[in-house]
Amino acid sequence: MYTVYILYSYLADKFYIGYTGEPVETSLQKHLATHKGFTAKYDDWQIVYTETFNSKEDATKKEKQIENWKSRKMIEMLVSSTE
Repeated sequence: MYTVYILYSYLADKFYIGYTGEPVETSLQKHLATHKGFTAKYDDWQIVYTETFNSKEDATKKEKQIENWKSRKMIEMLVSSTE
């Protein structure tokens, strides 16, 4: 199983889109840990959206679809539709 997830940082007021084959909480802990990536700049990331897929291919397609929107409004609508 693979999961597409969206993280949100209140401090940065930004979203991060990713996918993982691990539990999402494990990925979140990696984003919160010390590293040199984009998410390392802030320590308040929270999981605001998840969607599970049977294949890595389907998960990466969904991740790319969301990233290609390049629209905060569409991402916010997706997140709010699952609350």
